[in-house]
Amino acid sequence: MIRMKLKLLGAPLSPFVRKTILTLKLKELPYELTPVLPFNFPDWFVELNPLKRIPVLTVDDTPIADSSVICQFLDTLSDTTRLIPDNALDAARVRWFEKYADYELAPHLTFTIFRNRFLLPSLGKPGDEAAIEKSLTKKLPPMLTYLEQTLANNDYLVGDSITLADLAVISQFLSFKHGGEQPDSNQYPNLCAYLERLMQLPSVVETWEKECAIIQKMKK
Repeated sequence: MIRMKLKLLGAPLSPFVRKTILTLKLKELPYELTPVLPFNFPDWFVELNPLKRIPVLTVDDTPIADSSVICQFLDTLSDTTRLIPDNALDAARVRWFEKYADYELAPHLTFTIFRNRFLLPSLGKPGDEAAIEKSLTKKLPPMLTYLEQTLANNDYLVGDSITLADLAVISQFLSFKHGGEQPDSNQYPNLCAYLERLMQLPSVVETWEKECAIIQKMKK
């Protein structure tokens, strides 16, 4: 039994916080969520992460920053649903797809579509539909095609069970969905089937429902 006190600091609608929450749920690790919005960080948070980024996980009183570092740490705490394979090659591929989600998909699915379709309007600011159109028509198609081809004969991105790679990818696509978009099932059937499988996971269902409730409250 894990006796560490795990406290997650961040905003639930962040895909990086979301990825960490999904990891905690799949690892069956108890945790406490302390909301921290990424707009006006309190001084105490900056002391934990001078880069001013969420999430931060405190383990007892020790802070760990960066969602990738946090999730890889959490995977070591229990053998429940190992998210990084023991096989070195598969482990490297998991880290690659996580990076692909965090650094290639995120700028479009989250920081362009979600930000301009929901986040900025919720703050009373106009969204940039031209930027959204550029992402949808120019930037995203080759990225989605890459995932479509990777999933041609596979249920998951790496191996035959869920890994951190899948959690990173679904976390970005949930932002995409909150932004009112989803891949074209005719053009990307493998990717759409994959995302639908992940959407059926109890941990994803629970997370999605909680986020939808937050969004509805923010729209009022």
